Amino acid sequence: MVYNKLISGETFIDERGQLNFFNTFDMSSIRRIYEIKNENVNIIRAWQAHKNEMKWFYCHTGSFVMQLIEIDNFEHPSALLQPKRIILEANNPSILELSGGYATGFKALEENSTLQVFSNFSLNESKNDDYRYPIEKWEAEW
Repeated sequence: MVYNKLISGETFIDERGQLNFFNTFDMSSIRRIYEIKNENVNIIRAWQAHKNEMKWFYCHTGSFVMQLIEIDNFEHPSALLQPKRIILEANNPSILELSGGYATGFKALEENSTLQVFSNFSLNESKNDDYRYPIEKWEAEW
């Protein structure tokens, strides 16, 4: 089953500051976590895909444009596949949950944006489920 969905966060603000939380986010299958911070807003990281690995993306600083492509054939994907564009913003907390079966690309929209990534695979498992395609493979609105 291939799917993607947004898990909405909530925000609490009082005189001490702001608290963002995701009480409906089940983290029981997460095996590792990492952060990505592009050097500048001109860098595009695309296209990386996984058949089976799930990922969750959370922008905790700034904003990112995410492009998702459901892969039809991992060895020879169609050049006609169309990306789905999603914006993740720190000031609108949400987590993008993505099953295996997708290629992703992303670009920071603001300087110093940080994307936190959660995975249900170990690093070695992920390397064995990794497919990369050239950025020119599909057109996307960055």
